[in-house]
Amino acid sequence: MSGHRSRYSEETIRKRFRDKARQALFVLCMVTLMLGICACGDASSSEAASGGASDQSAKASGESYDAPDFKGSSFHEGDASSGAGASIDTSKVSDGYVAVSASSSSRLKFQVIKGEDTYNYDIDSGGDPSVFPLQCGNGTYQFRVMENITGSKYAELYSTSADVSLSDEFQPFLRPSDYVDYAKDSACVKKAAEISAKAGSAMDVVSGVYDYITKGVTYDTDKAKTVESGYLPAPDETMKSGKGICFDYASLAAAMLRSQGIPTKVIFGYVAPDDLYHAWNMFYTKETGWVTVDYKVSGDSWNRLDLTFAAGGADSDFIGDGSHYSDVYFY
Repeated sequence: MSGHRSRYSEETIRKRFRDKARQALFVLCMVTLMLGICACGDASSSEAASGGASDQSAKASGESYDAPDFKGSSFHEGDASSGAGASIDTSKVSDGYVAVSASSSSRLKFQVIKGEDTYNYDIDSGGDPSVFPLQCGNGTYQFRVMENITGSKYAELYSTSADVSLSDEFQPFLRPSDYVDYAKDSACVKKAAEISAKAGSAMDVVSGVYDYITKGVTYDTDKAKTVESGYLPAPDETMKSGKGICFDYASLAAAMLRSQGIPTKVIFGYVAPDDLYHAWNMFYTKETGWVTVDYKVSGDSWNRLDLTFAAGGADSDFIGDGSHYSDVYFY
């Protein structure tokens, strides 16, 4: 699935995120009140039925999940095209990402454009590199470094283009980026590897990561009230603190699953019926199986995973067929 057409600006989305933080808290509280008793009563049995059953099945069959080699991403200065203090590296577009570095005394943004789809990102004006996915599939992309000139107005500082032919459609969702920031030696990657080592299949890995995050990370109500524009998660910090907002949940899940070779998207959009701005995941597996005892996924397709609401006690019925989720941006 490629990125959908951008219907809202990044600035509008971030503003709506802050404006709807309290609404998100209300929804989480209601979900917990309605389902908390059932969730608490079934916690131990669910764990045994999902994680325990998976382990026993894997041991009985003698199968084990063989995670592929780690797929990284980085800025290659020697391969970048440069001008006006900006450098854009398109040398790895077949691997599903573009990298950029720029320096300016003004605020900078980076645009990734393909057809009618435009993604706008904040980038560091001190030259620290950034990596972003090519989530819109194959085709011609335009990349623009934009410099703030006054107020909310930006002018192009430097641009280039590239014809992208991905080595496969999953590449953009198997690697680190600014929105899913991790490295081979990250704590979250090591934890994911521990889960993977005990797994008999990709579905066992998804189930283990689901279980770990929903039990180990709680919703940070104070952070939701004060989050600022341009915020980016740090998966290791989310894991260490045991707290986070929906973006943190989604980024941590994507980091852990991607590091074990499971394609995972971070998605921003809206949840009906209250038009709640939210972040969640979609993951891909060729297997059909169970994430929890009441959450079955389809094989050879993308499946929705909402760990924020799951941590609050919601089950698969809350996600349903996904018809009340409106996908806007994919990362």
